[in-house]
Amino acid sequence: MTRIRLVLALILSLVVALPAVAFDTRARAAWVYDLGTRTVLLEKNADQPLPPASMSKLMTLYMLFEALRDGRVTMDTTFAVSSRAKAMGGSTMFLNELDRPTVDDLIRGIIINSGNDACVVVAEGLSGSEEVFARQMTERGRALGLTESTFANASGWPHPDHRMSMRDLGNVAVRLITEFPEFYPLFAETTFNYKDRAPANSQNRNPLLRIQGGDWQADGLKTGHTQEAGYGLTGSALQGKRRVVFVITGLDSEQQRAEESENIVNWAFRQFSEQTFATAGQRVAAAEVWMGAAAEVGLVPAQDATILVPATAAGQVTAEAVYRGPVEAPVAAGQPLGELVIRMPGMPDTRVPLVAETAVAAGGFVTRVQTALRVLTARAGGLALF
Repeated sequence: MTRIRLVLALILSLVVALPAVAFDTRARAAWVYDLGTRTVLLEKNADQPLPPASMSKLMTLYMLFEALRDGRVTMDTTFAVSSRAKAMGGSTMFLNELDRPTVDDLIRGIIINSGNDACVVVAEGLSGSEEVFARQMTERGRALGLTESTFANASGWPHPDHRMSMRDLGNVAVRLITEFPEFYPLFAETTFNYKDRAPANSQNRNPLLRIQGGDWQADGLKTGHTQEAGYGLTGSALQGKRRVVFVITGLDSEQQRAEESENIVNWAFRQFSEQTFATAGQRVAAAEVWMGAAAEVGLVPAQDATILVPATAAGQVTAEAVYRGPVEAPVAAGQPLGELVIRMPGMPDTRVPLVAETAVAAGGFVTRVQTALRVLTARAGGLALF
């Protein structure tokens, strides 16, 4: 295995030397994720199944968005309201049996009003009963990789078998953002009052949506609160093109949830710097070619080498181009040959695939003769050829 150490002068000169420290969240469990670089910035009890309260409504919305994508319903499809849905307590849209809310109404009622009644209407409208829908949520969650999630209902209403981990909640949030960009802007809406019935429950509870004038902007996703779960938030915010997704739970009050959420977003954006130091196709090293028409081939990243650099790692970033060589000709352009391994203190290694910059044909008669002579000379002198 050949290793070529690279000096990352460019990236090191761009890192801002801030006095970063690990974030000590007051949340019982938390998960913080940088979407662009797919980097987990913080995890605390992230894989522990916990009562998610209304944050599990994100899975109900995911199931509904899939139905929209598949053409099983449209935004204008109307659903019936059962007596069971009407009887739901907690946060509601104040639906009754005579209503026929549209899918559009129900989405806003779930996101903004956190309507438990709306969730039951969706469950019954898609699956016939909430019990069947909850089983389908669990099955679909398993297929999506939600290994620590079990659903007993559509709303997050307290139930001993209704559990999600913070990592699972975060992964649902990421899927909502990336798979359904046409619907995701609904999570940033702040007011909805179905038929003017719920003026006291018409405001989105996400505290980050009310922050104005900062250097980042929140645009989702869902709060949650029960006595057992405490106060939680699955949130996301943008700073330029950079997006952070986070989940927190187990806080003691709305005020503490608001403070902790804002502190986490500020920490994630200000204590980590996103840097691209090699773009796709940019040569970072060269590999020796055996029996080729050319003596070497350039190694280039198959994708942009973009990483998050913590402020504490300023001046401590290293990288190696690693490949098994010499590479035997012929070599095809774009052929995987190795990887660029980027290391920094306190962060997992980043590995970017390296591919051949150009094609290298097999050498002809002259190349084979020259190679044979080199081998004979090396053996005669007792030297290693490579």
